[in-house]
Amino acid sequence: MVAPMREELVQAGFRQLLTPAQVDEALQQPGTTLLLVNSVCGCAAAGARPGVTEALRTQGLRFDHLVTVFAGMEKEATAQAREYFEGAMPTSPQAAIFKDGQLVHLMQRQDFLGHEPGDIAASLVAAYRRTVAAS
Repeated sequence: MVAPMREELVQAGFRQLLTPAQVDEALQQPGTTLLLVNSVCGCAAAGARPGVTEALRTQGLRFDHLVTVFAGMEKEATAQAREYFEGAMPTSPQAAIFKDGQLVHLMQRQDFLGHEPGDIAASLVAAYRRTVAAS
């Protein structure tokens, strides 16, 4: 059931993280990383995945690493990823920007729920410009 939801991000260039060790390795890399906590919920399907992929495809965002975990599927990997979110409540979906292993921006479920993909893309672009492109 979740295969198409995974494939949507893989086709956009995301690497799936299936274990806590893979999460640690990915999030501690130098450079810029975008992590998407994927989910089966409607706001992931209608907003998060299309909004994030639109931002990457049409807005010129360039991350060194694109990675994803799937909430509810790889529970341990997802829990490990959320350890990097500095005490934020766990929600699904989530999108996090890391720079040299440090969290610089986090989008929570409320940033996706009820928002059109174009608005989500614009929000991610604004965060990217503030945190990545500005330096």
